[in-house]
Amino acid sequence: MLEDTRVEERVVPTDDGDHERFSHYVPKDKLMDAMVNGTPVIALCGKVWVPSRDPERYPVCPECKDIWESLRKGEDE
Repeated sequence: MLEDTRVEERVVPTDDGDHERFSHYVPKDKLMDAMVNGTPVIALCGKVWVPSRDPERYPVCPECKDIWESLRKGEDE
C-alpha cells in the first residue's frame, strides 16, 4: 500500500515581508537625507518608503533597473 505523501515547503519570512526584498534606485542626495532624517523617498519604480536597511543585502528591483537603463540610453543619443 502506497502512503499519501505531501511535501510542504516553508519560506522563512523576513522582517520586511516579500514586497520589501529589493533594493531600489533613488537620487543619492535624497537617500542621504532620508537616512539621516528619516524622511521617505520615492524610487524610480514609484515605491515610497523610509530606507533603513543595507541595500547590498537585496537584489536590485527589476522595474527600477529597467527604468534606469532606459534613462541611461537616452543620454547616449
